[in-house]
Amino acid sequence: MAVAVRGGRGGGSALSVGIRNFFSYRIFVSAMFTLLFLATLSVLFSSHPPPLPAHSSSTGNAYMHRTFLALKSDPLKTRLDLIHRQANDHMALVNAYAAYARKLKLDISRQLKLFDDLAQNISDVALKPKYRTALIESDAPVDEDLLRQFEKEVKDKVKIARLMVGDAKESYDNQLKIQKLKDTIFAVNELLIKAKKSGAFASLIAAKSTPKSLHCLAMRLMGEQIANPEKFRDDAPKPEFEDPTLYHYALFSDNVIAVSVVVNSTVMNAVEKSKHVFHVVTDKMNVAAMKVWFKMQPVEGAHVEVKAVEEYTFLNSSYVPVLKQLESAKLQKFYFENRAENATKDVNNLKFKNPKYLSMLNHLRFYLPEMYPKLHRILFLDDDVVVQKDLTPLWRIDMEGKVNGAVETCFGSFHRYAQYLNFSHPLIRDKFSPKACAWAFGMNMFDLDAWRREKLTEEYHYWQNLNEDRTLWKSGTLPPGLMTFYSTTKSLDKSWHVLGLGYNPSISMDEINGAAVIHFNGNMKPWLDIAMNQFKSLWSKYVDNTMEFVQMCNFGL
Repeated sequence: MAVAVRGGRGGGSALSVGIRNFFSYRIFVSAMFTLLFLATLSVLFSSHPPPLPAHSSSTGNAYMHRTFLALKSDPLKTRLDLIHRQANDHMALVNAYAAYARKLKLDISRQLKLFDDLAQNISDVALKPKYRTALIESDAPVDEDLLRQFEKEVKDKVKIARLMVGDAKESYDNQLKIQKLKDTIFAVNELLIKAKKSGAFASLIAAKSTPKSLHCLAMRLMGEQIANPEKFRDDAPKPEFEDPTLYHYALFSDNVIAVSVVVNSTVMNAVEKSKHVFHVVTDKMNVAAMKVWFKMQPVEGAHVEVKAVEEYTFLNSSYVPVLKQLESAKLQKFYFENRAENATKDVNNLKFKNPKYLSMLNHLRFYLPEMYPKLHRILFLDDDVVVQKDLTPLWRIDMEGKVNGAVETCFGSFHRYAQYLNFSHPLIRDKFSPKACAWAFGMNMFDLDAWRREKLTEEYHYWQNLNEDRTLWKSGTLPPGLMTFYSTTKSLDKSWHVLGLGYNPSISMDEINGAAVIHFNGNMKPWLDIAMNQFKSLWSKYVDNTMEFVQMCNFGL
């Protein structure tokens, strides 16, 4: 029993201690909050705010003054302060959107005026004398009816402000998105222009350089000639080369594979193969390779004459203006110096810096009557054409006394004389019409008798000598051709010659299939990797793939 009593007494003592501790803690916390509350009241009731100026309704001091008044006296003052603050906030928001609209320079002057008017209206509500005197600047108790009236006016203005800001926000967000999209498009367009220039420059280099496969073919053919000199000895000239009753073609090129395609395609589509004679002229570096090719791969029935341009001894600098100009230091500097500087210029003008335009092979077309004095007519073909039909009807066309039979290339305002010649020069302006239609070099039927009669080689020399400083035209052979054969060109039907397969992917296959000659003019030559795939087979099907050197040199056809 004694143990039980002691145990019970001990338990009661612990409970009473816990209760006493709990109540002591509650008393302590209550006392602390009471002291803090009394101290706060003491500070509030004993503090006196500084006197306010007359315009204190729009200042920070006025705001503090109203806050103290609300705490000290009238609870409606707090409500008044909230209303006033809400009005000021929306006025600032409206002003911010107005400033944003001005910054974007949007064509929304009416909306700007609405924003300005709304901001002014919100400000005017608070500045009305009855509200400013009785509610804002007065220390007297607030009139609740007047406060309700003030609150109603402010809320009406705030409602309008919210509607306008909501509508404007979507509009400005869209305008911002549009502006960002425009900036993105501009940046992408700049990159696109830069990429196009780089691509055009790379394409120009690829087009004007000798591809590895073509160089390999020339070297293989020359090696064959060196290894077997007896086998590839020159034959005596054939009488067919000067027979005016046959169909004669002129090809001037240093590209063996291209010349072979022109000859093969012409002969394969000819009705009377034995009546076709090809006069191939190349430079002394490639003449051996060209001769070996046609020795190893003779063309069925046709006659092929291969000569070097150096064999025409009358073509020297004392007679040919281009060769004379090539000897001038000024022209050599223009074409061969400052390459790094030229490379940074517009790619559209880089072609005018290409020294290949000075090659005599490009200008031989102006000396056809002297090169082939016994012929009456000759068909000039570029090395980047493919013949798809029998061309013998061209020799039966009535030239009507004209010298040059060619397909015109103008349509609308494009490919007129104004695009090729400098009509600011008085000699050009007085002699030619800027609206005259240009025509194409690449497949031209020349009446050599009419040429001699009109003395057009002298005409060509006249203009070429005047253009030594390149003031009449930039470069190339088409501008002097347009001038030399001005008013002496007969227009041929467009189906004879379709151009653009080296740069224009949108030529229709119907137009191509109906053409007698298709021309791969442009940078994307069919023997290059940059050729357009949809047209390449039109050329490659005439390549003699049975030739072992074509296979060894990996043309990738």
